[in-house]
Amino acid sequence: MFRVGQIELDRPVLLAPMEAITERPFRRQCRRHGAGIVYTEFISAEALIRRVVNAQEKALLAPDEHPVGIQIYGNRHEALVEATELSERMGPDLIDINFGCPVKKVACKGIGAGSGLLREPDLVVSLTEAVIGATPLPVTVKTRLGWDHQSIVIVDLARRLEDIGVAALTLHARTRCQMFKGNADWDWIAQVKQAVSIPVIGNGDVTTPDDVVRMFAHTGCDAVMVGRGAIGNPWIFSRARALLDGGVDPGPPSFEQRIAGYLEILDESIVEKGEPRAVKEMRKHLASSLRGMPGIAWLRGRLMEETDRAGVQRAVESYLEKLHAHRRPPMAPDPDPVSEMVSS
Repeated sequence: MFRVGQIELDRPVLLAPMEAITERPFRRQCRRHGAGIVYTEFISAEALIRRVVNAQEKALLAPDEHPVGIQIYGNRHEALVEATELSERMGPDLIDINFGCPVKKVACKGIGAGSGLLREPDLVVSLTEAVIGATPLPVTVKTRLGWDHQSIVIVDLARRLEDIGVAALTLHARTRCQMFKGNADWDWIAQVKQAVSIPVIGNGDVTTPDDVVRMFAHTGCDAVMVGRGAIGNPWIFSRARALLDGGVDPGPPSFEQRIAGYLEILDESIVEKGEPRAVKEMRKHLASSLRGMPGIAWLRGRLMEETDRAGVQRAVESYLEKLHAHRRPPMAPDPDPVSEMVSS
């Protein structure tokens, strides 16, 4: 059983915080599909305390997305403490600290933030202790194995974080220098689970419902966090939940369901941001939401040109009409769907 603060869940599957992806509409969609906990995009503590509008918007929560965590990052005690206090006012269920982001502009600027701080384990511990002291909410940490394979610090760091009161630890089983390359080494998740008594959340290379089940079995972790595998694929949560509950994977969504899922978050984004901005910004979900669909380059190209919801709807309806017109019986060999659809 996974327990953090007032949250109590049986082998939950969580949505990872992802920059420019885990905005409110997508978080809410993933909750509807069974994500146990969702997290905001990671928020710069410095930006939040300076009242930067974009950072403040990231911290806004919807009533129906709980349980939800606000994730912050930074390398100054004072900034993280103030950002924690500001985040607490938004009503999250927990505060998560990012010590795992590997991108250069975060990890390598000055002393670094995100996974850059794994070169300074003492600083990671003291920053975390400051955040814990600033809020009654549970404080969790998301991190990596270490800076590189010559400096893997995670087992000792996990013990130290437990000692100062961290409520749970999420481990992406790669080093910072790996970025997202190579394979995540799940054996380290198992080692950390054996080393501490707080909940351990496994993360890395979870892209299918079967991966979720395998990670639980391989590592003994208390929860599994899905990142890139959930982009455009909120169904991974309901499908994994079915397997974990002893049922059968209902299988991937139909083309129509995938398009409906895209339109769902587009419509919610329009309510929040207004039509022109939402139509433009939600294009980033297209490639993942519609990946692998026959002739999808045609639809993607059309949608990149549209500037309002009506135009998006027309493009989708035109695509589905072409798709159904060129479908063949299941046993027949498929023609080249892209050339047939574009030429028609």
